[in-house]
Amino acid sequence: MANHSKLLVGALLCLFAGVSHAQAPGEAAIASPHPQATAAGREILQQGGNAFDAAIAVSAALAVVEPYGSGLGGGGFYLLRQAGEPVRYQFLDARERAPQKARADLYLKDGKLQPGLSINGPLAAAIPGVPAALVELAEHYGKLPLKNSLAPAIRLANQGFAVDRVYRERAIARLAALRDDPESARLFLHDGEVPAEGAVLRQPELAATLTQLGNQGRAGFYTGPVAKALVKGVQAAGGIWSLQDLADYKVATRAPLRFALVNQRELISAPPPSAGGVALAQSLGMLQQLPWREADPVQRVHYVIESLRRAYRDRGLLGDPDYVSNPVAQLLAPDYLKSLVTSFDPRQATPSAGLPPAPPWREGNHTTHFAILDEQGNAVAATLSVNLPFGSAFSAPGTGVVLNNEMDDFAADPNGSNSYGLAASPANAVAGGKRPLSSMSPSFIESPTQFAAFGTPGGSRIPSMVLLSMLQYLDGKPVSTWPAVPRYHHQYLPDVVEYEPGAFTQKQIDDLRLRGYPLKQTSRPYGNQQVLFWHKDTAKVEAASDPRGLGVSEVFRTAQ
Repeated sequence: MANHSKLLVGALLCLFAGVSHAQAPGEAAIASPHPQATAAGREILQQGGNAFDAAIAVSAALAVVEPYGSGLGGGGFYLLRQAGEPVRYQFLDARERAPQKARADLYLKDGKLQPGLSINGPLAAAIPGVPAALVELAEHYGKLPLKNSLAPAIRLANQGFAVDRVYRERAIARLAALRDDPESARLFLHDGEVPAEGAVLRQPELAATLTQLGNQGRAGFYTGPVAKALVKGVQAAGGIWSLQDLADYKVATRAPLRFALVNQRELISAPPPSAGGVALAQSLGMLQQLPWREADPVQRVHYVIESLRRAYRDRGLLGDPDYVSNPVAQLLAPDYLKSLVTSFDPRQATPSAGLPPAPPWREGNHTTHFAILDEQGNAVAATLSVNLPFGSAFSAPGTGVVLNNEMDDFAADPNGSNSYGLAASPANAVAGGKRPLSSMSPSFIESPTQFAAFGTPGGSRIPSMVLLSMLQYLDGKPVSTWPAVPRYHHQYLPDVVEYEPGAFTQKQIDDLRLRGYPLKQTSRPYGNQQVLFWHKDTAKVEAASDPRGLGVSEVFRTAQ
């Protein structure tokens, strides 16, 4: 077992005892990817709840209106800021865990990977963590009873919500898999087809499961009738869950990753089993040594890509800290980061093949993210997921819960030849009870005068998206530009720069190609970032939602 407390030891990481300021913003803010989720969080804050109660309300509402992105059948990470003197930070790891019967060759047949088994159906599902996280938030951080914070989502599930364009896009992408499962087809389709935009989708079974959770806490999901229905449905369809798997699930409370930045700023982000926080810290640590702010646009892109290339290369060294020792301190050591920067060519791309190899990975793109700040200065940045749209596309009959397919985030082939022809990471091999590696990166940057929160869905592109938004912040750009900034991405392998339509001018494309960068434009924009900003000196609070999505951000005072 790894010693979690050793993640942050030494001068390699920021060892601040906490930010010693007592200011409170006096306003609340919510940025979430769906108007109904933002409204649910606001309702709870106005009832006297704090940011942690509101996080429960937003998470549960997203389970209703975004079943393609998160839900009770999934998991995620909650980064918490507890106001006080000093400020305290906590990281709730609600990542799913592999069932105990899982083994390294679970998805192999005659030595060959069978990728469909880790993508569709109950064998692809790990034990969910979101319900346990909601209980943890209510019992240890919130002010209201859990059932109060779940009430908006229960009402929404019973009354229904209008299908929007994003729901349709995600359901169309997974239509065949949804049709293959009778319960999912009944819940999320109409006569085998994706519902029309504006059609009302009601989920009374999910409302009943949320009610059980609210009334009974952990027992309402992880033992008792709901647990029995989940296991019965999974086993009947060929899955390997047991009642003991559910009963044994617990949220892991971990020390956040903390890394010193210039100008008294500190990055507070996700530790393993997220690789995202490490990638952000490494990238920012490298860029701090470079004149990125003064550089022309193409030179700045060059610096960012080369930083990402090296940060993503190191991802394969990381895994579930309960099962493997993570060299976080070594990866963030000043001397190591300096050595990475000295390997940059000032003007030309460094081919990934010219760097020592590190194992790449695969990871689903469809998660969700939200951020909340209350009037006392408590804050939450949460990134949640079921992995691919609608997860495994398998729903346990009678529960209203669509299960994740996070088992696909493990290195499915221990021999190193998955369906993409990519090498597997031994640190991320399948094992019973283990949590798969993730790129989810809910993050804060805090200084004595400022507080900012960042995060987005987007699978392996999450760290690069969050980094670009952070650079907007560090460059003093308006909050509205942080989630709107054009996106590009490099993840070491494949050795190609992906970019959104319109991210670069034709001249910039030509210049990057002359520097040796292979370029590939994505078919559409990606990501759905939600950000918050609190300027403590002026007590000004701002929030912004990604213009690519349907999200709503609000800043308001409660009636308290």
